[in-house]
Amino acid sequence: MSTIHALRRILATCRTIAVVGLSPQWHRPSFFAAKYMQEHGFRIVPINPAAPEILGQRSYPSVTAAVEAGEKIDMVDCFRKSSDIPPLADEAIAIGAKCLWMQIGVVDEASAAKARAAGLDVVMDRCVKIEHARLFGGLNWAGVDTKVISARRPQQLFY
Repeated sequence: MSTIHALRRILATCRTIAVVGLSPQWHRPSFFAAKYMQEHGFRIVPINPAAPEILGQRSYPSVTAAVEAGEKIDMVDCFRKSSDIPPLADEAIAIGAKCLWMQIGVVDEASAAKARAAGLDVVMDRCVKIEHARLFGGLNWAGVDTKVISARRPQQLFY
């Protein structure tokens, strides 16, 4: 289990995130999480073989293809089911990523142990957007606890 200190360190140092399974559809959780992280200064590298571009960024069919095209990836954020994680963990290790992050509901202890043994930080069963908002004060980005009642979203972030 990741401590608050470890999560803060990971989110402070991993500034380029390959989002595996990033959907181009605005209503999907992967899109919302990636958009939030992008708007908070993170570079998003979409990994989706079915979409040429997501969030204004070129999309790649795999993490390896992104690195071969010149992308430097710090974190591999997996929006895939648990059974899809082993090859993604292998790719994260092979490209020299700092962190393998598995979203809420995604747990693969064997892949986590393999990634840790290779020197990667591993986070399982957590959402990168939720953890960033919780630890860095971004909860009001979605209108939570802003003490303002309005249907209009603020034009700038206040933190």
